[in-house]
Amino acid sequence: LFSHQNELFFNMFDHPMPRAFQNRFSTQYRCYSVSMLAGPNDRSDVEKGGKIIMPPSALDQLSRLNITYPMLFKLTNKNSDRMTHCGVLEFVADEGICYLPHWMMQNLLLEEGGLVQVESVNLMVATYSKFQPQSPDFLDITNPKAVLENALRNFACLTTGDVIAINYNEKIYELRVMETKPDKAVSIIECDMNVDFDAPLGYKEPERPTQHHEEPAFTGSGNRLDGKKKGIEPSPAPIGPSDIKRGIPNYDFKIGKITFIRNSRPQPRKTEEDDSVSSFIAFSGEGQSLRKKGRKP
Repeated sequence: LFSHQNELFFNMFDHPMPRAFQNRFSTQYRCYSVSMLAGPNDRSDVEKGGKIIMPPSALDQLSRLNITYPMLFKLTNKNSDRMTHCGVLEFVADEGICYLPHWMMQNLLLEEGGLVQVESVNLMVATYSKFQPQSPDFLDITNPKAVLENALRNFACLTTGDVIAINYNEKIYELRVMETKPDKAVSIIECDMNVDFDAPLGYKEPERPTQHHEEPAFTGSGNRLDGKKKGIEPSPAPIGPSDIKRGIPNYDFKIGKITFIRNSRPQPRKTEEDDSVSSFIAFSGEGQSLRKKGRKP
């Protein structure tokens, strides 16, 4: 009976394991923020991206499982049912420990020394992502899209719902991942991804000033220097259709010829008085001498 049980026990492991389980890395670590990492070197670069630091044993195990590059992982906090995705930066952590960026621990609701499940995954390459800045201060950046694209070079993947943190000009800006395509978790390593923004959290559109009807300038009445009131001229009476007289067309008009037509008044008939006036000739009178005739000087 004992030999039969041993035969059954060994026969269970004679069958090869399915490939899905062979190439899957799944381990539980205690996680800490990068500030807890011992060593003389400053590892603030970990805070500027979306990659973690794992122990050397993880690299050995990943190598045996033939995990292909890029190495991407799913992190899960089973106590809060929160998960995210990340890449790996180095394998220099103490055994049983991994170091995470502070923003990643906040997304997972993890405290220092909390347990996190780390599993290897394959993610689709990103084609689109939309972000919502968590403060209107992000709009103060001259070219926010270029700043974000440059910061994302330190990330390996994005997960919809995460609030990532980027460092620019010694200031931390938080952005929520609102949408990713073609999946809710995507790889952004060597990808051509379109980036879009939602309005920042707490942002209010500037109020447009209401348009007031401007009163015309210089609406007061003028005053004369002599103190008299300025007269008001009556408005001209409207012209009716009957007041407009039409001219007589020139039926002898020829192209290229200009004729000036003047209204001629009828000449009055000549009278006898007119004849006497018209017969008057200037300087036609007889001259008178002051001296008497016939007297010699």
